[in-house]
Amino acid sequence: MDPTESKKIYQEYVNKKSPNSPILKNCFNAFWVGGLICTIGQVILNICKQRGFDTTISATIVSILLIGISAFLTGLNLFNKIGKFAGAGSLIPITGFANSIVSPAMEYKSEGYVLGVGGKMFTVAGPVLVFGISTSIIVGIIYLIFSTQSITLV
Repeated sequence: MDPTESKKIYQEYVNKKSPNSPILKNCFNAFWVGGLICTIGQVILNICKQRGFDTTISATIVSILLIGISAFLTGLNLFNKIGKFAGAGSLIPITGFANSIVSPAMEYKSEGYVLGVGGKMFTVAGPVLVFGISTSIIVGIIYLIFSTQSITLV
């Protein structure tokens, strides 16, 4: 059998066995679930502002609550079900980031708290943290250098 013919037969087999993905339905679900998460964040922000907090503290409270809620839902194995339903819509950066830290921690809990949870918790999120922390240090140093120069020049 010719390799080209073998590939063709295999491709036909794969096409027959794999289901077609409902792209419009998936996009719609991602859109409304992501919008719902953002709406929940906006409601929390509005409540904080009504209580007298400034915008910075209100945004911090929203971040903390969304991280806590998504970590809690991951612990209950509900966030994964939401993710299967909504796809990328549930992975708005802050909620997806919390999920990416909590999921490996839960999965490797049986290996112990140090080598299991501590070692595997940052396998997915670790590079993001390293990049974010390193970049913020570099930007902070650059800001410090330029802000002190402008003060001494005045």
